Amino acid sequence: MIPIEEATKIVLNHTRSYGEEAVPLTEAIGRILRQDILADRDFPPFTRVTMDGIAIRYNSYANGQRKFPIEGMQAAGSPQRALLNLDGCLEVMTGAILPENADTVIRYEDIKVENGVARLQVNGIQKGQNAHLRAFDRKQGERIVKGGAILSPAEIGVAATVGLSSLKVAKLPSVAIISTGDELVEVEETPELHQIRTSNVYTIASTLTHWGIHPDKLHIADDMDATKAKLSACLEQYDVLILSGGVSKGKFDYIPGALNALGMKKLLHKVKQRPGKPFWFGESPNGKVIFALPGNPVSAFMCAMRYIRPWLRKSLELEPMDYSYAVLAEDFKFKPDLTYFLQVRTSFDAETGRLMALPVEGHGSGDLANLVDADAFLELPREKDKFKKGKVFPLIPYR
Repeated sequence: MIPIEEATKIVLNHTRSYGEEAVPLTEAIGRILRQDILADRDFPPFTRVTMDGIAIRYNSYANGQRKFPIEGMQAAGSPQRALLNLDGCLEVMTGAILPENADTVIRYEDIKVENGVARLQVNGIQKGQNAHLRAFDRKQGERIVKGGAILSPAEIGVAATVGLSSLKVAKLPSVAIISTGDELVEVEETPELHQIRTSNVYTIASTLTHWGIHPDKLHIADDMDATKAKLSACLEQYDVLILSGGVSKGKFDYIPGALNALGMKKLLHKVKQRPGKPFWFGESPNGKVIFALPGNPVSAFMCAMRYIRPWLRKSLELEPMDYSYAVLAEDFKFKPDLTYFLQVRTSFDAETGRLMALPVEGHGSGDLANLVDADAFLELPREKDKFKKGKVFPLIPYR
Protein backbone atom coordinates (compact mmCIF):
# COMPACT_ATOMS: atom_id res chain seq x y z
CA MET A 1 0.00 0.00 0.00
CA ILE A 2 1.08 3.56 -0.66
CA PRO A 3 0.09 6.79 1.15
CA ILE A 4 -2.49 9.07 -0.43
CA GLU A 5 0.13 11.72 -1.14
CA GLU A 6 1.99 9.31 -3.41
CA ALA A 7 -1.24 8.04 -4.97
CA THR A 8 -2.35 11.59 -5.70
CA LYS A 9 1.00 12.43 -7.31
CA ILE A 10 0.84 9.35 -9.53
CA VAL A 11 -2.70 10.09 -10.68
CA LEU A 12 -1.99 13.76 -11.41
CA ASN A 13 1.21 12.88 -13.28
CA HIS A 14 -0.86 10.94 -15.81
CA THR A 15 -3.36 13.53 -16.96
CA ARG A 16 -4.21 13.95 -20.64
CA SER A 17 -5.23 16.74 -22.99
CA TYR A 18 -7.99 15.81 -25.43
CA GLY A 19 -7.75 18.86 -27.68
CA GLU A 20 -10.37 21.48 -28.47
CA GLU A 21 -13.78 21.66 -30.09
CA ALA A 22 -16.41 24.27 -30.90
CA VAL A 23 -19.79 23.97 -29.17
CA PRO A 24 -22.99 26.01 -29.50
CA LEU A 25 -23.47 28.68 -26.87
CA THR A 26 -26.47 26.78 -25.51
CA GLU A 27 -24.23 23.79 -24.71
CA ALA A 28 -21.19 25.64 -23.36
CA ILE A 29 -22.17 26.02 -19.69
CA GLY A 30 -19.58 24.44 -17.39
CA ARG A 31 -17.06 23.88 -20.19
CA ILE A 32 -13.49 25.22 -20.18
CA LEU A 33 -12.96 28.14 -22.56
CA ARG A 34 -10.11 27.78 -25.07
CA GLN A 35 -10.25 31.26 -26.60
CA ASP A 36 -10.28 34.84 -25.43
CA ILE A 37 -13.60 36.67 -25.69
CA LEU A 38 -13.00 40.19 -27.03
CA ALA A 39 -15.29 43.21 -27.13
CA ASP A 40 -16.58 43.51 -30.71
CA ARG A 41 -17.40 47.17 -30.02
CA ASP A 42 -17.20 49.62 -27.15
CA PHE A 43 -18.94 48.62 -23.88
CA PRO A 44 -21.35 50.29 -23.65
CA PRO A 45 -21.50 51.10 -27.38
CA PHE A 46 -23.08 54.49 -26.65
CA THR A 47 -23.49 56.72 -23.62
CA ARG A 48 -26.44 55.03 -21.98
CA VAL A 49 -29.14 56.52 -19.77
CA THR A 50 -29.34 54.66 -16.44
CA MET A 51 -32.45 56.28 -14.92
CA ASP A 52 -35.85 57.30 -16.24
CA GLY A 53 -36.08 61.10 -16.19
CA ILE A 54 -34.94 64.08 -18.24
CA ALA A 55 -31.66 64.77 -20.05
CA ILE A 56 -30.25 68.31 -19.85
CA ARG A 57 -27.12 70.25 -20.68
CA TYR A 58 -25.32 70.68 -17.33
CA ASN A 59 -24.18 74.23 -18.11
CA SER A 60 -27.79 75.35 -18.02
CA TYR A 61 -28.14 74.05 -14.47
CA ALA A 62 -24.75 75.51 -13.49
CA ASN A 63 -25.96 78.91 -14.72
CA GLY A 64 -28.89 78.78 -12.31
CA GLN A 65 -31.64 77.36 -14.51
CA ARG A 66 -34.20 75.20 -12.64
CA LYS A 67 -37.03 74.96 -15.21
CA PHE A 68 -36.54 72.99 -18.43
CA PRO A 69 -39.06 72.98 -21.30
CA ILE A 70 -39.62 69.42 -22.56
CA GLU A 71 -38.90 69.00 -26.28
CA GLY A 72 -39.86 65.36 -26.63
CA MET A 73 -38.77 61.85 -25.61
CA GLN A 74 -35.74 59.60 -26.20
CA ALA A 75 -36.92 56.00 -25.84
CA ALA A 76 -34.70 52.95 -25.39
CA GLY A 77 -34.00 51.37 -28.77
CA SER A 78 -34.74 54.55 -30.73
CA PRO A 79 -32.14 56.42 -32.82
CA GLN A 80 -30.37 59.27 -31.06
CA ARG A 81 -32.24 62.57 -30.90
CA ALA A 82 -30.67 65.98 -30.41
CA LEU A 83 -31.49 68.53 -27.74
CA LEU A 84 -32.23 71.53 -29.97
CA ASN A 85 -32.95 74.07 -27.23
CA LEU A 86 -29.82 73.98 -25.10
CA ASP A 87 -31.85 75.31 -22.16
CA GLY A 88 -34.53 72.67 -22.60
CA CYS A 89 -34.67 68.92 -21.93
CA LEU A 90 -35.74 65.61 -23.41
CA GLU A 91 -37.48 62.91 -21.44
CA VAL A 92 -35.31 59.78 -21.46
CA MET A 93 -35.89 56.15 -20.57
CA THR A 94 -33.44 53.71 -18.93
CA GLY A 95 -31.28 52.05 -21.58
CA ALA A 96 -31.76 54.81 -24.15
CA ILE A 97 -28.89 56.55 -25.89
CA LEU A 98 -28.14 59.93 -24.31
CA PRO A 99 -29.42 62.66 -26.65
CA GLU A 100 -26.93 64.80 -28.53
CA ASN A 101 -26.09 68.10 -26.74
CA ALA A 102 -27.18 66.62 -23.38
CA ASP A 103 -24.73 65.33 -20.77
CA THR A 104 -26.69 64.87 -17.52
CA VAL A 105 -29.80 62.93 -16.50
CA ILE A 106 -32.12 63.93 -13.65
CA ARG A 107 -34.52 61.33 -12.24
CA TYR A 108 -38.27 61.74 -12.46
CA GLU A 109 -38.27 61.55 -8.65
CA ASP A 110 -36.29 64.81 -8.55
CA ILE A 111 -38.52 66.86 -10.83
CA LYS A 112 -42.14 67.95 -11.18
CA VAL A 113 -43.66 68.17 -14.65
CA GLU A 114 -46.40 70.76 -15.29
CA ASN A 115 -47.61 72.12 -18.63
CA GLY A 116 -44.70 70.64 -20.56
CA VAL A 117 -42.05 72.04 -18.23
CA ALA A 118 -39.84 70.03 -15.85
CA ARG A 119 -39.19 71.91 -12.62
CA LEU A 120 -36.20 70.79 -10.54
CA GLN A 121 -37.10 69.80 -6.93
CA VAL A 122 -33.56 69.17 -5.59
CA ASN A 123 -30.10 70.68 -5.62
CA GLY A 124 -26.69 69.05 -5.85
CA ILE A 125 -26.93 67.84 -9.45
CA GLN A 126 -23.61 66.44 -10.69
CA LYS A 127 -22.42 66.75 -14.27
CA GLY A 128 -22.72 63.41 -16.08
CA GLN A 129 -24.90 61.76 -13.44
CA ASN A 130 -27.04 58.78 -14.44
CA ALA A 131 -25.19 58.49 -17.76
CA HIS A 132 -23.03 55.40 -18.42
CA LEU A 133 -20.30 56.70 -20.74
CA ARG A 134 -19.46 54.99 -24.01
CA ALA A 135 -16.49 52.56 -23.65
CA PHE A 136 -16.42 53.12 -19.88
CA ASP A 137 -16.46 49.34 -19.22
CA ARG A 138 -14.41 48.01 -22.16
CA LYS A 139 -13.03 49.40 -25.40
CA GLN A 140 -13.48 47.67 -28.75
CA GLY A 141 -10.95 44.84 -29.09
CA GLU A 142 -10.29 44.64 -25.34
CA ARG A 143 -10.32 41.20 -23.73
CA ILE A 144 -13.35 40.58 -21.55
CA VAL A 145 -12.89 36.89 -20.74
CA LYS A 146 -9.54 35.12 -20.75
CA GLY A 147 -9.20 31.62 -22.17
CA GLY A 148 -9.13 28.95 -19.47
CA ALA A 149 -12.22 30.22 -17.65
CA ILE A 150 -14.97 27.86 -16.54
CA LEU A 151 -18.00 29.05 -18.46
CA SER A 152 -20.71 30.26 -16.09
CA PRO A 153 -23.91 32.15 -17.00
CA ALA A 154 -21.86 35.37 -16.77
CA GLU A 155 -19.41 34.31 -19.50
CA ILE A 156 -22.24 32.90 -21.62
CA GLY A 157 -23.99 36.28 -21.46
CA VAL A 158 -20.81 38.12 -22.47
CA ALA A 159 -20.28 35.76 -25.42
CA ALA A 160 -23.82 36.41 -26.60
CA THR A 161 -23.50 40.17 -26.36
CA VAL A 162 -20.35 40.17 -28.52
CA GLY A 163 -22.06 38.03 -31.15
CA LEU A 164 -20.51 34.60 -30.54
CA SER A 165 -23.01 31.83 -31.22
CA SER A 166 -20.40 29.13 -30.52
CA LEU A 167 -17.26 28.90 -28.42
CA LYS A 168 -14.00 26.98 -28.59
CA VAL A 169 -13.71 24.81 -25.48
CA ALA A 170 -11.55 21.99 -24.13
CA LYS A 171 -12.63 18.69 -25.63
CA LEU A 172 -13.77 16.17 -23.05
CA PRO A 173 -12.68 12.52 -22.94
CA SER A 174 -15.07 9.75 -23.86
CA VAL A 175 -15.83 7.77 -20.70
CA ALA A 176 -17.34 4.40 -19.86
CA ILE A 177 -18.34 3.52 -16.30
CA ILE A 178 -18.42 -0.24 -15.86
CA SER A 179 -19.92 -2.07 -12.92
CA THR A 180 -18.97 -5.64 -12.10
CA GLY A 181 -20.63 -8.38 -10.09
CA ASP A 182 -23.34 -11.00 -10.54
CA GLU A 183 -25.23 -9.57 -7.58
CA LEU A 184 -26.16 -6.42 -9.50
CA VAL A 185 -29.39 -5.89 -11.43
CA GLU A 186 -30.63 -2.82 -13.33
CA VAL A 187 -32.41 0.00 -11.54
CA GLU A 188 -35.80 -0.77 -13.04
CA GLU A 189 -35.63 -4.46 -12.04
CA THR A 190 -36.93 -6.00 -8.82
CA PRO A 191 -33.94 -7.66 -7.14
CA GLU A 192 -34.06 -11.12 -5.60
CA LEU A 193 -33.13 -11.48 -1.93
CA HIS A 194 -29.48 -12.09 -2.86
CA GLN A 195 -29.27 -9.19 -5.34
CA ILE A 196 -29.00 -5.40 -5.25
CA ARG A 197 -29.69 -2.71 -7.81
CA THR A 198 -26.68 -1.10 -9.47
CA SER A 199 -26.05 2.36 -8.05
CA ASN A 200 -22.33 3.14 -8.30
CA VAL A 201 -22.41 3.86 -12.02
CA TYR A 202 -25.10 6.49 -11.47
CA THR A 203 -23.32 8.03 -8.48
CA ILE A 204 -20.02 8.27 -10.35
CA ALA A 205 -21.66 9.49 -13.56
CA SER A 206 -23.30 12.32 -11.64
CA THR A 207 -19.87 13.59 -10.57
CA LEU A 208 -18.93 13.97 -14.26
CA THR A 209 -22.06 15.58 -15.68
CA HIS A 210 -21.07 18.89 -14.08
CA TRP A 211 -18.30 19.05 -16.69
CA GLY A 212 -20.50 18.08 -19.60
CA ILE A 213 -19.37 14.45 -19.68
CA HIS A 214 -22.17 11.97 -20.25
CA PRO A 215 -20.55 8.57 -19.79
CA ASP A 216 -21.86 5.28 -21.08
CA LYS A 217 -22.90 2.87 -18.33
CA LEU A 218 -21.95 -0.79 -18.83
CA HIS A 219 -21.84 -4.01 -16.81
CA ILE A 220 -19.56 -7.06 -16.72
CA ALA A 221 -20.49 -10.39 -15.20
CA ASP A 222 -18.15 -12.25 -12.84
CA ASP A 223 -16.28 -14.20 -15.49
CA MET A 224 -12.62 -13.77 -16.47
CA ASP A 225 -13.11 -14.33 -20.21
CA ALA A 226 -16.11 -11.99 -20.33
CA THR A 227 -14.20 -9.42 -18.31
CA LYS A 228 -11.21 -9.46 -20.67
CA ALA A 229 -13.40 -9.34 -23.77
CA LYS A 230 -15.50 -6.39 -22.53
CA LEU A 231 -12.48 -4.45 -21.29
CA SER A 232 -10.62 -5.02 -24.55
CA ALA A 233 -13.56 -3.67 -26.55
CA CYS A 234 -13.97 -0.67 -24.26
CA LEU A 235 -10.28 0.21 -24.47
CA GLU A 236 -10.71 0.51 -28.24
CA GLN A 237 -13.76 2.76 -27.94
CA TYR A 238 -13.20 5.05 -24.92
CA ASP A 239 -10.50 7.40 -23.62
CA VAL A 240 -11.21 6.66 -19.95
CA LEU A 241 -12.55 3.57 -18.20
CA ILE A 242 -13.94 3.81 -14.68
CA LEU A 243 -14.52 0.39 -13.16
CA SER A 244 -16.55 -0.27 -10.05
CA GLY A 245 -15.92 -3.45 -8.10
CA GLY A 246 -13.77 -6.54 -8.61
CA VAL A 247 -10.47 -4.98 -7.48
CA SER A 248 -9.95 -6.57 -4.07
CA LYS A 249 -8.82 -10.10 -3.15
CA GLY A 250 -12.06 -12.02 -3.61
CA LYS A 251 -12.13 -15.13 -5.80
CA PHE A 252 -14.39 -13.32 -8.25
CA ASP A 253 -12.38 -10.08 -8.31
CA TYR A 254 -11.11 -10.45 -11.86
CA ILE A 255 -10.35 -6.83 -12.74
CA PRO A 256 -6.63 -6.58 -11.81
CA GLY A 257 -5.85 -9.90 -13.49
CA ALA A 258 -7.82 -9.03 -16.61
CA LEU A 259 -6.14 -5.65 -16.94
CA ASN A 260 -2.73 -7.29 -16.52
CA ALA A 261 -3.55 -9.90 -19.15
CA LEU A 262 -4.55 -7.13 -21.58
CA GLY A 263 -1.17 -5.44 -21.15
CA MET A 264 -2.33 -2.53 -19.02
CA LYS A 265 0.34 -0.83 -16.93
CA LYS A 266 -0.52 -0.81 -13.23
CA LEU A 267 0.56 2.51 -11.74
CA LEU A 268 -0.85 1.90 -8.28
CA HIS A 269 -2.98 -0.63 -6.42
CA LYS A 270 -4.06 -0.16 -2.81
CA VAL A 271 -3.78 3.08 -0.91
CA LYS A 272 -3.42 3.71 2.82
CA GLN A 273 -6.88 5.16 3.22
CA ARG A 274 -10.38 4.33 4.41
CA PRO A 275 -12.66 4.01 2.62
CA GLY A 276 -11.29 3.04 -0.78
CA LYS A 277 -8.15 1.08 0.09
CA PRO A 278 -8.28 -1.31 -2.95
CA PHE A 279 -8.20 1.59 -5.49
CA TRP A 280 -6.33 0.64 -8.72
CA PHE A 281 -5.05 3.09 -11.34
CA GLY A 282 -3.24 2.46 -14.61
CA GLU A 283 -2.99 3.14 -18.32
CA SER A 284 -2.84 1.30 -21.63
CA PRO A 285 0.20 1.37 -23.93
CA ASN A 286 -1.58 3.93 -26.13
CA GLY A 287 -2.50 6.27 -23.27
CA LYS A 288 -5.99 5.15 -22.28
CA VAL A 289 -6.60 5.81 -18.57
CA ILE A 290 -8.19 3.30 -16.20
CA PHE A 291 -9.60 3.99 -12.74
CA ALA A 292 -10.64 0.78 -10.98
CA LEU A 293 -12.61 1.66 -7.86
CA PRO A 294 -13.83 -0.55 -5.02
CA GLY A 295 -17.37 -1.84 -5.29
CA ASN A 296 -18.61 -0.56 -1.96
CA PRO A 297 -20.70 2.55 -2.70
CA VAL A 298 -19.07 5.00 -0.28
CA SER A 299 -15.59 3.84 -1.31
CA ALA A 300 -16.33 4.25 -5.01
CA PHE A 301 -17.87 7.69 -4.55
CA MET A 302 -15.06 8.96 -2.33
CA CYS A 303 -12.40 7.77 -4.79
CA ALA A 304 -14.24 9.48 -7.64
CA MET A 305 -14.23 12.75 -5.71
CA ARG A 306 -10.67 12.43 -4.39
CA TYR A 307 -8.90 11.10 -7.52
CA ILE A 308 -11.02 11.21 -10.69
CA ARG A 309 -12.26 14.76 -10.20
CA PRO A 310 -8.74 16.23 -9.62
CA TRP A 311 -7.41 14.18 -12.56
CA LEU A 312 -10.09 15.63 -14.82
CA ARG A 313 -9.54 19.17 -13.56
CA LYS A 314 -5.81 18.99 -14.25
CA SER A 315 -6.46 17.45 -17.67
CA LEU A 316 -8.57 20.54 -18.38
CA GLU A 317 -5.70 22.79 -17.17
CA LEU A 318 -7.44 23.78 -13.94
CA GLU A 319 -6.11 23.70 -10.40
CA PRO A 320 -6.66 20.02 -9.55
CA MET A 321 -7.36 20.23 -5.82
CA ASP A 322 -10.20 22.73 -5.56
CA TYR A 323 -11.19 21.69 -2.08
CA SER A 324 -11.83 23.98 0.86
CA TYR A 325 -11.17 23.58 4.58
CA ALA A 326 -13.44 23.17 7.58
CA VAL A 327 -13.22 23.07 11.36
CA LEU A 328 -13.94 19.77 13.10
CA ALA A 329 -16.99 20.43 15.25
CA GLU A 330 -16.39 17.72 17.84
CA ASP A 331 -13.62 15.35 18.96
CA PHE A 332 -13.16 12.25 16.82
CA LYS A 333 -11.08 9.06 17.15
CA PHE A 334 -9.82 6.74 14.42
CA LYS A 335 -7.15 4.18 15.34
CA PRO A 336 -5.88 2.49 12.11
CA ASP A 337 -2.80 4.03 10.48
CA LEU A 338 -4.78 5.15 7.44
CA THR A 339 -5.93 8.47 6.04
CA TYR A 340 -9.59 8.61 6.96
CA PHE A 341 -12.27 10.32 4.91
CA LEU A 342 -14.85 11.20 7.53
CA GLN A 343 -18.37 11.90 6.35
CA VAL A 344 -19.50 15.23 7.76
CA ARG A 345 -22.39 17.65 7.67
CA THR A 346 -21.23 21.24 7.24
CA SER A 347 -22.66 24.47 8.61
CA PHE A 348 -21.53 28.07 8.78
CA ASP A 349 -20.80 29.55 12.19
CA ALA A 350 -21.97 33.16 11.89
CA GLU A 351 -20.18 34.27 15.06
CA THR A 352 -16.71 33.05 14.08
CA GLY A 353 -17.13 33.14 10.29
CA ARG A 354 -15.89 29.55 10.07
CA LEU A 355 -17.19 26.51 8.20
CA MET A 356 -17.88 23.74 10.70
CA ALA A 357 -17.84 19.99 10.00
CA LEU A 358 -19.93 17.72 12.21
CA PRO A 359 -19.13 13.96 11.94
CA VAL A 360 -21.94 11.83 10.53
CA GLU A 361 -20.71 8.29 10.98
CA GLY A 362 -22.43 5.56 9.05
CA HIS A 363 -22.11 1.79 9.07
CA GLY A 364 -19.10 1.32 6.85
CA SER A 365 -18.32 1.78 3.16
CA GLY A 366 -21.46 -0.05 2.10
CA ASP A 367 -23.76 2.44 3.81
CA LEU A 368 -24.79 4.45 0.76
CA ALA A 369 -27.80 5.93 2.56
CA ASN A 370 -25.51 7.72 5.03
CA LEU A 371 -24.20 9.92 2.20
CA VAL A 372 -27.60 11.57 2.15
CA ASP A 373 -27.21 12.68 5.78
CA ALA A 374 -23.75 14.15 5.13
CA ASP A 375 -22.59 16.60 2.46
CA ALA A 376 -18.78 16.30 2.43
CA PHE A 377 -15.73 14.23 3.36
CA LEU A 378 -13.24 15.62 5.87
CA GLU A 379 -9.73 14.33 5.13
CA LEU A 380 -8.07 13.25 8.40
CA PRO A 381 -4.32 12.49 8.19
CA ARG A 382 -2.52 9.23 8.97
CA GLU A 383 -0.30 8.68 12.00
CA LYS A 384 -2.85 10.18 14.37
CA ASP A 385 -5.72 8.54 16.20
CA LYS A 386 -7.24 11.52 18.02
CA PHE A 387 -8.59 14.58 16.23
CA LYS A 388 -9.49 17.51 18.40
CA LYS A 389 -12.51 19.75 18.08
CA GLY A 390 -11.52 23.09 16.55
CA LYS A 391 -8.75 21.74 14.29
CA VAL A 392 -8.89 22.53 10.56
CA PHE A 393 -8.76 19.81 7.88
CA PRO A 394 -9.22 19.61 4.08
CA LEU A 395 -12.85 19.31 3.03
CA ILE A 396 -14.17 17.54 -0.06
CA PRO A 397 -17.76 18.77 -0.55
CA TYR A 398 -20.21 16.96 -2.79
CA ARG A 399 -23.19 19.32 -2.48
